[in-house]
Amino acid sequence: MYSIWNLYNPDLTQIINGEVVLSRSPKVFESKIATELLWILMEHVQKNDLGKVFKIPLDTILEEEFNVLQPDLLFVSNEQAHIMRDWIHGAPDMVVELVSPDTRNLDTIIKKEIYERYGVKEYWLIFPEEELIEVHTLHLGQYQLHGKFTADQQVRTPVFPTLDFDANAIFTF
Repeated sequence: MYSIWNLYNPDLTQIINGEVVLSRSPKVFESKIATELLWILMEHVQKNDLGKVFKIPLDTILEEEFNVLQPDLLFVSNEQAHIMRDWIHGAPDMVVELVSPDTRNLDTIIKKEIYERYGVKEYWLIFPEEELIEVHTLHLGQYQLHGKFTADQQVRTPVFPTLDFDANAIFTF
């Protein structure tokens, strides 16, 4: 019997709208950005006992064998702790995707629609080449642009109302 899991590579494979999608590993600059943001988020989340922050590769199973995504970073609040099992089973509170030229359509349109449909409260898009952070928040089932942050602008969002950091803090190399 054939299963979509026959092609599954647990490291960099996602299932997006029922199709197996193989992803490349992050480039050095992308990895550095993700690591800087991970440190900022982990420090804030741990200090305030808000939940857990995770990084890729970690399956986020929104719908078994149909939408199994691997966001670059994700946050699960204490209230959503029940979704943390062997993998993440359900919608995290926040996900982050680093957008590269080869993932622009996937991240800004397809994954955005999927995260919106499954109820992820915040969707952060990071554009390394533009040194830009876009934050989208879920309102009445649809994402609205909360803000675009560059340079020394302070990033602050509804999921993390007491967190603020300069956007450029994650882009230094």
